[in-house]
Amino acid sequence: MKNIFIVLVFASLFGMACNSSSDITVMSNVNGYTLANGEVIQFETLVIEDGKVLKYGDASVADEFESATVINGQGKTLMPGLIDAHGHVMGLGFQQLQVQLMGINTLEATLDTIKAYAEANPDLEWIQGRGWNQTLWPENEFPTAEDIDKVVSDRPVWLSRVDGHAGWGNTMAMRLAGISKDTPDPQGGKIIRNEKGEATGVFIDAAEGYIQSIVPDPTPKEQELALEKAYEQMAKMGITSVHDAGVGVQAWELYKQFADQGKAKTRIYGMIAGAGGTFDKLSENGPIPSYADDMLALRSVKLYSDGALGSRGAAMIESYSDDPGNRGLLFSEQDEMNEMVLKVTSKGYQANIHAIGDRGNRVVLNAFEYSKNELGDQNLRNRMEHAQIVSLEDIPRFKELDIIASMQPTHATSDKNMAEDRVGPQRIKGAYAWRTFLDQSTIIAAGSDFPVEHSNPFFGLYSAVTRMDHEGNPEGGWYSEEALTREEALRAFTVDAAYAAHQEQVLGNLEPGKWADFILIDKDYFEVPASEIYKIEVLETWVAGKKVFDK
Repeated sequence: MKNIFIVLVFASLFGMACNSSSDITVMSNVNGYTLANGEVIQFETLVIEDGKVLKYGDASVADEFESATVINGQGKTLMPGLIDAHGHVMGLGFQQLQVQLMGINTLEATLDTIKAYAEANPDLEWIQGRGWNQTLWPENEFPTAEDIDKVVSDRPVWLSRVDGHAGWGNTMAMRLAGISKDTPDPQGGKIIRNEKGEATGVFIDAAEGYIQSIVPDPTPKEQELALEKAYEQMAKMGITSVHDAGVGVQAWELYKQFADQGKAKTRIYGMIAGAGGTFDKLSENGPIPSYADDMLALRSVKLYSDGALGSRGAAMIESYSDDPGNRGLLFSEQDEMNEMVLKVTSKGYQANIHAIGDRGNRVVLNAFEYSKNELGDQNLRNRMEHAQIVSLEDIPRFKELDIIASMQPTHATSDKNMAEDRVGPQRIKGAYAWRTFLDQSTIIAAGSDFPVEHSNPFFGLYSAVTRMDHEGNPEGGWYSEEALTREEALRAFTVDAAYAAHQEQVLGNLEPGKWADFILIDKDYFEVPASEIYKIEVLETWVAGKKVFDK
């Protein structure tokens, strides 16, 4: 399954007698892997100089650097640092500070968790949290404000659904927001109502803004604490670089502050949030390919085409199979999407567009085609974020338009219990179709979409390879013909993710001259049974030759 070579790299350049430089670090006695030239390469020694890879090879390489700092890897597996091509950094951080509801499989237990959090935090003005998922509950129905009122009625409560595309509030939150029977559904949003037309407490996509607009902004101190928590979590998970899907002005200034102070532990490739005022502000001086030795970059823009599948907000060409008459929520009509894409690409920014439903994907493909016709081939490496449900006739257009499919493997294994209910047996053939995309040479950049999913990239590698949940279901994998090999999955989380950020010259593998971003793990990714990939634990995480996490 793997092609393994014990190699001495660039010996003619780097192997000229012993190197006595004291700023060289040698990682010896490791079971090292990297990807290069389409192959998996194995090595025993990694040499680092000034934060970058100098060379790698067999055990004898260490002998060339007598004065170097030598670290014995004790035979542990060493791999390139993992790149999460789609996450929400500040969302991950704030998740650590708020009530966490992810994975709770009953409404009753969800309410108990909310109650316990509220009681433990009596001074909070608002109770906020994330992660509820009604498809896990026996009722499989949206909850109501009255449900929350039973456990918290004296303070406003606002809870984001697991996918971030719906919010659930209590009666006080709705009262403060002025929600009434006459409050209209906004473009791209929907208020869930009862038979009398009254809001029940759940707001879909753009309708979330009614409540979100009155939730107090986090203080500067809270923002700093959230970013610290996010960095800690990413380093712990072995994520050495992340593509942050939606960066605002305050977040970008905070990222720069942390980078300038040497407090950044993970590289951040930022996507500016939207094509409006935030873009106008952050794009004043053009794209930023690199800041602080590649710790930051800001050369892309995150746009939205539609909502999410779980809340039936994903825009579909035909009605949902389990909700006749409902075709989801398209955030922008074709002309508006065309103009947004043209605006950002004309200024040299990569367009990375959220698209879940087949209609949402088609509108974005049309916009990419429009931009290409207007501006020519700019080699911006535009991306479809999620590319989740794609019409079979539209999949070849990804290749024709040179669009990167930025996909999250754990979405398939999380959605498998409801996805086919939503779209039926025919449309599911173009869903989570990783193998189909790879077979036509479309590049896949893999991520997690944390905090929608868990930030652990080994969960994503496991899902990509097995198409099963952690209980091993379904046996043999869900639509297993779309699974990836271990090498392909690793490539999507390293080399191809770096390419999707225009960073393949400095990140993605351990070639000499690239940053020494790597991890040590407790099991051999290529040798453990596939069923154990998600159990792999990160022992150490290194960024630019410096250890940022040690288990």
